Amino acid sequence: MNNMRMLAEEEENDDGTEVTWEDQQRINTFSKLNTRLRSIEERLEELKQEKEALDDLSTELELTDEDESVLYKIGESFLHLPQPRAMKRLEKDQAALSAQILDLSAGAEQCEKEMKELKVTLYARFGRAINLDE
Repeated sequence: MNNMRMLAEEEENDDGTEVTWEDQQRINTFSKLNTRLRSIEERLEELKQEKEALDDLSTELELTDEDESVLYKIGESFLHLPQPRAMKRLEKDQAALSAQILDLSAGAEQCEKEMKELKVTLYARFGRAINLDE
């Protein structure tokens, strides 16, 4: 069965608002920012999981003897490192990861700020005729 109905006059989107070149540029910018934000959020989630794994590794390394050799992954290779050296390397890796997380978080906040400004402008111009929410 095909349930078709006519839209009420207030539900129609054709309010005669013309999309100018500047409006289209704002819409395109919003789309790019939205895509960038989603990418940053995915990367942040990966880094947070990696940080959690490094935190767990830190706990495990603290329980090992200082004169034991430990396999430590650097890139795609595993190296035998003395426990104190592995701990120093782990702390360095954790600091680098924390810095990456902070940078990406700042980038996400900047994208959100710019998107909010564009939303205000575009909704003021087009009202219900445009949907910028997910």
